[in-house]
Amino acid sequence: MQEPAPHDLGALVDEHLAKARTDAHGRSAHIVVHDGVLRQSVIALIAGMSLDEHNAPPAASLQVLRGRVELTASGRAQELSTGQLQMIPKERHGLTALEDAVVLLTAVND
Repeated sequence: MQEPAPHDLGALVDEHLAKARTDAHGRSAHIVVHDGVLRQSVIALIAGMSLDEHNAPPAASLQVLRGRVELTASGRAQELSTGQLQMIPKERHGLTALEDAVVLLTAVND
């Protein structure tokens, strides 16, 4: 069995940030890996744009590939910047771009 080709995250960051800048809602997303319960997505958001509060999957993490974001949950806010990795709380949460940003969301779903 041949291994799938690796993904160039730098190229995906540039591509989806460019798409987000021209999108009416200021965002762009792309599923990079979908293997059984594992899913990894690149999400680009323009400064000031948000992903409204939503339910968390059973397990998830967020890695900031470029820019700065604010992760909110239960009235708490945590700022994350390029290179930082954070577990996502197992509760409703939201995400806001403090500047143009791209994140890698890794989630395990039932």
